[in-house]
Amino acid sequence: MPGKSILAVQLAITAGVLVQLVPTARADEGTAVQAPSPTRILDRKAAQRLRANKGLTLQWIDWGNSRGSAYVRTEGGAWTLRGAEAEADGPGRLLLDGTITEIGADYFTFTGRIRIRDTPDAGRVCDKNKTWHFAITQKRSYYRLREFEWCDGLTDYIDIHF
Repeated sequence: MPGKSILAVQLAITAGVLVQLVPTARADEGTAVQAPSPTRILDRKAAQRLRANKGLTLQWIDWGNSRGSAYVRTEGGAWTLRGAEAEADGPGRLLLDGTITEIGADYFTFTGRIRIRDTPDAGRVCDKNKTWHFAITQKRSYYRLREFEWCDGLTDYIDIHF
């Protein structure tokens, strides 16, 4: 895209990917939306670190040369996490969307959707809604998803950097 910075392009791609995550409801559907329970915060410093994160990565996408975006928001006491990473020159995508249920000193739990598409191989789709566990291990500067082989036997390293 001429005249646009790489960051602007990445944010535009990320925004487009996130829009696809959220289903639209019609006004006549009459479905009540239940507010998520408040997030249990056991460590305020860790909560601030997560809120101020520096993006997310899946090792298959751009092999560490760039990061996707991870947005942590507070809505009525519940913390939400939405994130996306898009392969710069290919179809690979990572999406996260859900609610952070608990934040401890070196971990957080997240209930929601993780979707990996077209990476590392075209046609690969991993898509699951469940409770996920992220943790900091070995004094690393990121939270790593602790369910490594949750889809098809490949090890997916999903990291949220701080």
